[in-house]
Amino acid sequence: MIHEAQTMADLATAPAEASPDSGASSSALANVSRRAMLGGMGALVLALSWRDPARAEDKKDEGPKKYGADAMPHGWQDDPKVFVAIAPDGTVTVTCHRSEMGQGVRTSIALVVADELEADWSKVKVAQAWGDEARFGNQDTDGSRSLRHFFPHLRHAGAAAKAMLVQAAARQWGVPAGEVKAENHLITHARSKRTLGYGEVAAAAAELSVPARESVTLKKPEAFRYIGKGKIGLIDNHDFTVGRAMYGIDTRLEGMLYALVARPPVFGGKVVSYDDTEAKKVAGVVKIFQIDAPEIPSEFQPIGGVAVIAKNTWAAMKARDALKITWDDGPNAHYDSVAFRGELEKAARAPGKVVRDQGDVAGAMAKAKTKLEAEYFVPHLVQAPMEPPAATVRIKDGFCEAWACTQAPQATHDRLAKKLNLPADKVRVNVTLLGGGFGRKSKPDYVVEAALCSQAVDGAAVKLIWTREDDLHHGYYHTISVERLEAGLDDKGMPVAWLHRSAAPTIGSIFAPDPKHELPFELGMGLTNTPFAVPNIRLENPAADAHVRIGWFRSVSNIPHAFAIQSFVSELAHAAGRDPKEYLLALIGPDRIIDPTTIGDVWNYGEDPARYPIETARLRRVIETAAKGIGWGRKMAKGTGLGIAGHYSFVTHTAVAAEVAVGPKGEVQVKRVDIAVDCGPQVNPERVRSQMEGAVVMGMGLALSAEITFKDGRAQQNNFDGYEITRIDAAPKEIHVHLLPNADYNRPLGGVGEPGVPPVAPAIANAIFAATGRRIRQLPIRDQLSA
Repeated sequence: MIHEAQTMADLATAPAEASPDSGASSSALANVSRRAMLGGMGALVLALSWRDPARAEDKKDEGPKKYGADAMPHGWQDDPKVFVAIAPDGTVTVTCHRSEMGQGVRTSIALVVADELEADWSKVKVAQAWGDEARFGNQDTDGSRSLRHFFPHLRHAGAAAKAMLVQAAARQWGVPAGEVKAENHLITHARSKRTLGYGEVAAAAAELSVPARESVTLKKPEAFRYIGKGKIGLIDNHDFTVGRAMYGIDTRLEGMLYALVARPPVFGGKVVSYDDTEAKKVAGVVKIFQIDAPEIPSEFQPIGGVAVIAKNTWAAMKARDALKITWDDGPNAHYDSVAFRGELEKAARAPGKVVRDQGDVAGAMAKAKTKLEAEYFVPHLVQAPMEPPAATVRIKDGFCEAWACTQAPQATHDRLAKKLNLPADKVRVNVTLLGGGFGRKSKPDYVVEAALCSQAVDGAAVKLIWTREDDLHHGYYHTISVERLEAGLDDKGMPVAWLHRSAAPTIGSIFAPDPKHELPFELGMGLTNTPFAVPNIRLENPAADAHVRIGWFRSVSNIPHAFAIQSFVSELAHAAGRDPKEYLLALIGPDRIIDPTTIGDVWNYGEDPARYPIETARLRRVIETAAKGIGWGRKMAKGTGLGIAGHYSFVTHTAVAAEVAVGPKGEVQVKRVDIAVDCGPQVNPERVRSQMEGAVVMGMGLALSAEITFKDGRAQQNNFDGYEITRIDAAPKEIHVHLLPNADYNRPLGGVGEPGVPPVAPAIANAIFAATGRRIRQLPIRDQLSA
């Protein structure tokens, strides 16, 4: 609990907030301030004021290995550490400590807390936390971890708040707390028939000690009012509908200036000289200055260039166009992604670093009756969220305040403090809504750019925006990869030997100089944890250099691994003369519970392998469910076909069955997709369905049209005319989401935001083969079928 004296001291040093009419916030979407949380005498504020030293503060070398939220920076908070505020009128405000980027996390977090609190949903609001992991626990919104890590702690926060309300009411009535019940926003003493609203006892409850964790009773699942019901729409839906939702790009502050940056066209390049004579003639230009290029690896730092600050965005754009800059393109000046593909292919055809070695692959391969091999290629991809990176920063009286569409507010805070040489308590990051993220907005280079611009104009508020061209030319790209698979088959067409070489630059290249191999977390995304019942398996990771900034992309390395493996399985099925679905199930083998660490995956998405094993029965069920949904085995018209793929990622089992039609000129139409998912207990099924539908559409784009290519170190695609995402007219006419039921809330939750993407492309590619007899071994498909 925040005691009054503490709170007043905090308020004395709290940063100034944007005024209500500044556009930086609205009543529904405001960042929560301590002042707002205490607004209204007697409001109940259950705030983060302490940390359990035996939990998140442990030294890494002490005690047993940590998993899940315990292993994340700053760990988790509860008791009740996610803010619960109850106003005198009974309005409950739940603070969301994760970033909302379309996945519905603000709604899901609020409904978990509200359910255990026994709150009336019509009286619940949500407010966004600022970046402060010491207060809120880990806030890095990626890896499909928000509810996976915080579900039990959010439940405890709501239940503890309810217990405090009950205790306060019991004291007021002079009765035992055991005789008092809180239900649907009303506290009742049945014997005396007295009732109180939540707002009526909020002040008294705020004076009580937070109950010990072990003393708080959680609901039984059969008593859930909101959790698992799938009947709660987005809490922000009205604001989205009427255009009142505030994204990073919408921030407006008094006297705000606008900035763009001309960045080196090649990663690792720098400014040699620039002439801003013509740029300064543009009306509204305020300042032009150089941002120095960082040392490589550059991590999340700006890549340098020349910044233009003006009184409006148009002036900044025109002035940037008028700059005459001489560039030194640096070490990646000759990067050509087409030629680099050849280098990766060469690497994949030779032995590489062994990352899993089971049995005797060479011996079994030599004795195999037949042998099949194939190579698969996935190009660079870029996240391309609808809202490009944007941030506003103001530096006033030695205090830096930022408003940003960021997935990683603490990382943003830390980079700002370091770059500006400010104490940690002199930086605040306000988190706006994100118009999509997909991993791009985990890297706060654009926020640091905005801060440098504010610093250059004596701390005035500056909004910096990336154009779509900036986003495609200077982003953090999904890795390019070549996947080579070889299988030795027995007389029944089943593999007795399996060799897979995955050659791809690593994300580690933005953190360390010249890493040549993928990191364990990348290898654990569908490669080392391949769950097939093959007696001899060898997995290798050849060396590969990075020539661009490699970064997180929705589902990350699961994309190339799933595309290659699930496509290869279909090829093996055809060679064996067997049905692809039945062959895939046979390859998975009998029902087994696999400890990932026993098959080479030392990462397992950061989760305890005892709690999160690979369960082949669950993988089998999603494959069978997707196949049944689409009507697998039915007679297909000429030029149409069905394809299937299954994959385990983010500790969730997912499968996709796709129906495609291929026209006479090779045009591909995805007519229907059935996606089945087993993510364990479903907290908010409505959002799970939405995430799966979005994953299908995004996966289609990766399969059919999306790619970034480089020539002379420069990205060749400029906008959505070149980097083609799925248009509405190309989306499947039908997407059917099958959620495998699991109401056992004692079981751990799986991820949801990312697992739907990996099986989409191979299912489509396999369906194309069924329709045409032509194999797809490289993405995107584009016009491969027209030749």
